[in-house]
Amino acid sequence: MIRRLSHFLLCLAIALLVVKPAFSASSDIQINTARIEYSGKTYKLFTSFSMDFNHSLEETLLHGIPLYFKTEIEIIRPRAFWFDDVPVSKSRTTRISYNVLTRQYSISIPGTLQRNYSSLEDALSAIRYPPRWTIADSSDLEAGEKYDVGVRIMLDVSQLPKPFQINALNNRDWRLSSDWKWFSYRP
Repeated sequence: MIRRLSHFLLCLAIALLVVKPAFSASSDIQINTARIEYSGKTYKLFTSFSMDFNHSLEETLLHGIPLYFKTEIEIIRPRAFWFDDVPVSKSRTTRISYNVLTRQYSISIPGTLQRNYSSLEDALSAIRYPPRWTIADSSDLEAGEKYDVGVRIMLDVSQLPKPFQINALNNRDWRLSSDWKWFSYRP
């Protein structure tokens, strides 16, 4: 009996190891580029992403329910004998929606961008290659200091209607997120 149970658990573990990468790769976001550019008196974040948009998300859009992608950035100045200094911790939300009457996709980033697109691929391109984002003034970062910069993007399920939030907890298709991408920056 114990031998059968251990054999079953071993087979189950092997099956999960084989199947898991196939599922996780279908709803993944990768950060291709992330860098800070200084322009005049501000620091701007330039990013580009790769994203696989699965069928469940596309169907949700086609039914008129908008999706929200949140990009987060943290700039940390490490200190040896004290807590790390965090001069910048910001997030920006990008909204993608579909208008059933005009059959157009709309992308909006508060304060910067509002555009309509005729295809989903064109609209996703605006998410994959967002406009530069002002993240800090020149007074926020000290010249010559080394900073660790972290960037990530995720599908913000908290802004979905409540029934979809519940579904998102149980469904792997709704867990679209990148890992933190860390790099060093010296102004």
